[in-house]
Amino acid sequence: MKLLALDTSSEGCSAALWLDGQITERFELAPRGHTRLLMPMVRELLAEQGLKPSDLDVLAFARGPGSFTGVRIATGVIQGLAWGLDLPVVPVSSLAAVALNAIEERQLPEGSGVAVAFDARMSEVYWATFACRDGLPVMLGDERVCHPENVSLPESGDITGTWFGAGQGWKFQSDMPEAVPTRMVSVDSSLVPRAAHVARLAIPRFHAGEAVPAAQAQPVYVRDEVTWKKLPGRE
Repeated sequence: MKLLALDTSSEGCSAALWLDGQITERFELAPRGHTRLLMPMVRELLAEQGLKPSDLDVLAFARGPGSFTGVRIATGVIQGLAWGLDLPVVPVSSLAAVALNAIEERQLPEGSGVAVAFDARMSEVYWATFACRDGLPVMLGDERVCHPENVSLPESGDITGTWFGAGQGWKFQSDMPEAVPTRMVSVDSSLVPRAAHVARLAIPRFHAGEAVPAAQAQPVYVRDEVTWKKLPGRE
């Protein structure tokens, strides 16, 4: 199985290649460099394995939520590759990718909870909660966007352990209901989506039949009104 995964849904830009269970990745924090960096990353990954794009079996990408502009970049590239190579695509939640990052970095045990928050601009956060099952994040409820004071944790029997907070939206934890941050054993607000975690999540979903054709590889914004930071010189 040869899978190429992309992520540009946050300040990070990354590409990862899954090759029969082994992952190689290129990652860089570059808020304004996604367009410049992404395809060279892809070419480097393929070249170092002696592969051509036509050797790939499946594609995956972080479909959001996240930066409007960033999500569109990965979507456009993945759709172009999927159409050109006639390959299936596995869309993966950016929030789930960060949850998996937290599970792996912190070696969270079965039954732990991960509450992921991204900065959604307009004083809001993208929010989702996950349970750790067999080393993977399983979403509890739906992804949503809300003001930090409206976030909540599910009362779920799926969580038999402790909670961990992940994602840059946790910089707003002082605005969250006191009951939420106080239930966190620890918080890592530095975690951003990475293509390696997108790839890890995409493999079981591909085998579960969740791949889609290029036309259905669409971004997920969670809300209709999306904002992003203006870059210097933009109108």
